[in-house]
Amino acid sequence: MKEIKIIDYKDTRSGFGEGLLELGRNNENVVALCADLIGSLKMDAFVAAYPERFFQIGIAEANMIGIAAGLTIGGKIPFTGTFANFSTGRVYDQIRQTVAYSNKNVKICASHAGVTLGEDGATHQILEDIGLMKMLPNMTVINTCDFNQTKAATIAIAAHVGPVYLRFGRPKVANFTLPDQNFKIGKAELIHEGTDVSIFATGHLVWQAIEAGHKLAEKGINAEIINIHTIKPLDEEAILKSIAKTSCVVTAEEHMRHGGLGDSIAQLLARRNPTPMEMVAVDDRFGQSGTPDELLTAYGLDADHIVNSTETVLKRK
Repeated sequence: MKEIKIIDYKDTRSGFGEGLLELGRNNENVVALCADLIGSLKMDAFVAAYPERFFQIGIAEANMIGIAAGLTIGGKIPFTGTFANFSTGRVYDQIRQTVAYSNKNVKICASHAGVTLGEDGATHQILEDIGLMKMLPNMTVINTCDFNQTKAATIAIAAHVGPVYLRFGRPKVANFTLPDQNFKIGKAELIHEGTDVSIFATGHLVWQAIEAGHKLAEKGINAEIINIHTIKPLDEEAILKSIAKTSCVVTAEEHMRHGGLGDSIAQLLARRNPTPMEMVAVDDRFGQSGTPDELLTAYGLDADHIVNSTETVLKRK
């Protein structure tokens, strides 16, 4: 398997912050709202540069979503910022009624997703958010893998007309995608071409899938690794093209098995091409406190678990 060069290690939330700042320079209609977490969402630079386009709502997330929906009526492009747990679960009714149902051009930007939030524990480590958001009509759902991709996605969603859920995280992770990439909503990214198994990964687990690919190569298994950064709309063509070669699938995500990427791909395969499949995901559990690496291992989300799932699915071809 080819080597994927790591540029550096950065947190994906900082990619959001840099993307938002760049949007501020280039699009006067972009405005930002935050629920008392400016530093955690890396919105500081935007606030300093464009204070007249920033609204500090405080710990009132439902109000933030309502204000954001209202701002779209005047042609503004609002980016809301808070933790993923508070961006979705706490305000689901407001998102459903005032954003998705009305097809408002709100960009819901959510940091600290998944178990890699770490020591803050179960009350903050939402593992259901992708499922909540992808079930809403009109909602686009994006889950980026590194700093560069998060920055590119932040810029790209401003040009997309309609509601978007952009999910990213807190820990510093491998930054390996191109800094000048052309991010295309709804288009999967082929990382490594293979013939034995298709590994579809999203978010922080894309790098875990790459590491698993190297371990599998040592065992003589040639894995095709694809980054599914857009959960909805799903790139069905890329998925079906890959499994036509490999005839078996592993999905990997830092999310609950129910309602996540694996669930979406399983539905696609059931309709179009039933295929042996294993899912690397959280199995009906809440999170807990720990370091990001400890939690990835404890919840079966690391490279070794992807290897094990691959070996299991290969026996079912």
